[in-house]
Amino acid sequence: MLFNSFQYLLFFPVVCLVYFTIPFRWRTAFLLLASYYFYMCWRWQYIILIMVQTEINFLCGLRMEHARTQAGRRALLLTAIILSLALLFFFKYYNFANDALGSWFAFLHAPYHVPRLNIVLPIGISFHTFQTLSYIIDLYRGKIPVERSFIKFALFVSFFPLLVAGPIERANRLLPQLERTNHFDVDRLTSGLKLMLWGFFKKVVIADRLAEYVNQIYPHPADYSGATLMLASYFFAFQIYCDFSGYTDIAIGSARVLGYDLMKNFNLPLLARSPSDFWQRWHISLSTWFRDYVYFPLGGNRASTARWAFNIMVVFGLSGLWHGANWTFPIWGLLNGAFLLLTIGVGPYAGRLCRHCGLPHRAIVLLQVVVTFHLLLLARIFFRAGSLRDALIIVQRIFTDLASPVYLGYSSVGALLGLALSVMLLVIQWLQYNNRLPLNLSPVRVPALLRWSGYLAMLLAISVLGKSGNDFIYFQF
Repeated sequence: MLFNSFQYLLFFPVVCLVYFTIPFRWRTAFLLLASYYFYMCWRWQYIILIMVQTEINFLCGLRMEHARTQAGRRALLLTAIILSLALLFFFKYYNFANDALGSWFAFLHAPYHVPRLNIVLPIGISFHTFQTLSYIIDLYRGKIPVERSFIKFALFVSFFPLLVAGPIERANRLLPQLERTNHFDVDRLTSGLKLMLWGFFKKVVIADRLAEYVNQIYPHPADYSGATLMLASYFFAFQIYCDFSGYTDIAIGSARVLGYDLMKNFNLPLLARSPSDFWQRWHISLSTWFRDYVYFPLGGNRASTARWAFNIMVVFGLSGLWHGANWTFPIWGLLNGAFLLLTIGVGPYAGRLCRHCGLPHRAIVLLQVVVTFHLLLLARIFFRAGSLRDALIIVQRIFTDLASPVYLGYSSVGALLGLALSVMLLVIQWLQYNNRLPLNLSPVRVPALLRWSGYLAMLLAISVLGKSGNDFIYFQF
């Protein structure tokens, strides 16, 4: 079931109505059933996968509480991690690994007859896998108590707003909220609906309109000029932000209406002043997951410079692989790691040079934002390209063919509208970045007339300009 579908517009009000009508003792079980139904609308068989993963981590957690030795606790932790990652590997990476082995055997002129499998990737498998792993690891570390209610733990794993594309919640945040006896709250209803409206606007008006141009250009990069590929890359940068942050806004808003608070996943990442700043603003739940469960255990920055750089590259390489079973994703991750290390090393000298040249502070900030955006844009080409060959064609043409004419696609009006919407988004975010507009659509500093005019304008834009039925990009991860 897509958030941006008529089905969800029926499903969500019914869930809210039933949830606030039935007795408190039934609400957790009801939300669990609703979440399972939500997931089964895509492919009902894969609900078994979520149940198996839930059962593995729940039972290992219970057994861990009664383990008498540290070795026993460690064995249970490793069991949960290995089984959870084995499920993720089989469904997401089996064919990728099999093809890589086949290529290696072919290079050695050795026979290799392991067949590919016709596997349909379960939607959101990477998200709920990481969510369950965070629980079992935190339990092993003694940061959280064991959860003895299977229904509550199952809801923690499969809560429908975050089930498919996050945010990746932590047990110490979400599980205690499942104990609360939530009452219907008008303020939560209105703030949640406003956030959902903003998310719908970003998704169906901006992201899906930009997608029309990107989806035309990127699959056949050899047919287009460098200037056209550059415009498509700019559009994709805004598309993926509006698509993913739009999903997150709808998820957080939906949960807020029901009385639950999910973590912030985006914080004006388009205006980041460095790659390091960007990764503190973009997909925050995943960035902090890798920080806490990979980067810190590797030693973090409490090591030699060489080991610290190695830790950074491992984290970004794994983050890239987490995104997909294609060589373009690890390369995207490694490029981001390299750009982060580069800017950390060069940044102080560049800042001193700018100040020595007499550039004002605002100009330096703007320069930092522009350079950061383009570094990330270069890496993001590998994220969007269908193959490594296509990505290299795009990069080569952008650097050698920018003076050529720009092709605006099947509809020049649509492309120009997408450009105007992207500029509008940047202006809004710049105002938010400078505290001229509130981040959470609150009435503070915004007159009622202007505020409600904005809500009505978004509703009108969704109904007139919106493109419906397109999947969210992060569903594939």
